[in-house]
Amino acid sequence: MPELTRRSFIKSALTGSAAISLSGCTLLPRKAGNQSPQQYTGAIGLQDNRFAVSAIAPDGRMLWQSPVGSRCHSGCIRPNTAQVVFFERRPGWAFYVFNSESGDRLHRIEAAEGEHFVGHGVFSPDGRFLYAPANRYEPGEGIIAVYDSQRGYQRANTFELNGIGPHQVTMHPDGQTLVVGLGGILTHPDYDRIKLNLPTMKPALLMMDRLSGDILARFQPSHHQLSTRHVDVAQDGTVYAAYQYQGPAHELPPLVARYRNGRYEEIDFGAATHRELGNYIASIVAHPENDLVAIASPIGGTALIFNSRSGKVIEKAAIPDCAGVEALAGGDFLVSSGRGKLVRMGKGKPAEEIASMPVQWDHHLV
Repeated sequence: MPELTRRSFIKSALTGSAAISLSGCTLLPRKAGNQSPQQYTGAIGLQDNRFAVSAIAPDGRMLWQSPVGSRCHSGCIRPNTAQVVFFERRPGWAFYVFNSESGDRLHRIEAAEGEHFVGHGVFSPDGRFLYAPANRYEPGEGIIAVYDSQRGYQRANTFELNGIGPHQVTMHPDGQTLVVGLGGILTHPDYDRIKLNLPTMKPALLMMDRLSGDILARFQPSHHQLSTRHVDVAQDGTVYAAYQYQGPAHELPPLVARYRNGRYEEIDFGAATHRELGNYIASIVAHPENDLVAIASPIGGTALIFNSRSGKVIEKAAIPDCAGVEALAGGDFLVSSGRGKLVRMGKGKPAEEIASMPVQWDHHLV
C-alpha cells in the first residue's frame, strides 16, 4: 500500500464496531471452498496511530475487534481449529494468535533476537506447524521460521532460503511443498523501508520441502529488479508469482509468472496494462473453481482477471488503492481497497461495489 494512502487512512479510520454500509446486496458473498460459517478477518488502522485485527460477518456485522501493538499485514487460518494468526510487518516483531470466533487473543509470539517477520505465513495441512517467512536483518538472510502450535507456538525449526527478503508463502496442494516468494530486497529496521541493494537484487520463486527445508527448485525472473513478492497455487498445482518492479518507471516488464508442467514462464499483458498496474502487484489469487486468476495493484489502482491458460486479460476495473483479493464461491473474486471498499469482480460482468467500510482494512483479508 502506498505510504501516503496508509497514513491518510489511519488518520481517518473510525474507532469502535461501526457497521458496514452494504450497497447492491444484503450479504457479502461466500468465500470459495468453504462451507463452514463465513467471516472475513483482516488488520485495520484506527485513530491515534492505533491498530487492531477485526472480523466481519457476511451480513456486514462487526464480529470482533482485538487491539494489537503494531500495524499488521496478513494472516492465515489454522486448519481444523478456531484459530487465526496475524503477523506484524514493517518490520514485524511479533505475530498474534486469536480465537477466530470470539477475537480473544491466545498468544503473542515475538520474533527471535535479530529476526523480524514480513507479514505472511501458512500452516501445515494438519494445522500443527506454522511456517513464517522472516529476515535475519544484520546479515541480510531470509529464512522460514517454523513454529509448533501444539507446544504453545514454540520455535521448532529454521529453514534457510539462501536469499534475501522473503515475503509470501503458501502451501502446494500436495501438502508437502512450500511455495515462497523471495523478494530479493535488502532492508534493515534502522533504515525504515529504504531498499539497500537495488543494483544487486536476486529475487526468485522457491519450492521447499516443508519437512526437511530442502530447496527443491529456484526460478529467477527475467530481470533482477522484478521483486517476487506474492504467490498462489491453483488446484491443479500451477504456481503463480506476482512481481513488484524496482527499476525505472518507464520500463514495463511482465509482472506475473507461471510455473506448470516443468516450465517457468512470464505472462505479458501488454504495455498499456502494465502501465495501468504501475509496475506493482499486491495480491494474486488463483480461483479454486475455474481457470481464472485475479491480481490487484494499489499503485496503479487497477484490478484485473486473466485466463490462467491463455494469459489473456478478460476483466479489468479501476479501483483506487485496491490491494487484497479473495476467491468467492461461484467463480467471482472479492477485491478490497485501502479506501474502505469491497468490490466484486467476475467474468462477463461489470465490477460491483458491494460494501463500504468506515474502518480501513490493511491489505489482505483472510
